Amino acid sequence: MSTKKKVPLRQCVGCGEMKPKKEMVRIIKTAEDEILMDTTGKKNGRGAYICKSSACLTQARKNRGLERSLKSPIAPEIYELLQKEMEAFEE
Repeated sequence: MSTKKKVPLRQCVGCGEMKPKKEMVRIIKTAEDEILMDTTGKKNGRGAYICKSSACLTQARKNRGLERSLKSPIAPEIYELLQKEMEAFEE
C-alpha cells in the first residue's frame, strides 16, 4: 500500500482561494513590525499567504485581508514596495 503525502493548503488573503502552500508567497510581520515578502517561507513572524499575482495583492489591499491577517495597519508605501517585489517575482 502506498500512502499519499498530504499537501498543506493555505488560503489567499486576496482572492480567498485555497491553494498548495508551495504555489503561494508568504508575507510576514516581524517582531520589529517590519512587513516583508518571505519567499523561503521559513522566516520568523506572523504570516499571511497570497497568490503569486499582482491582482491578488491589489484585492488584498482593497478588502484589507493582509491587515486583518497580520493584525496591524499597513502604510501605503509598504503596499507599493510589496507590489514592486511581486512584479519582479512574477517575471
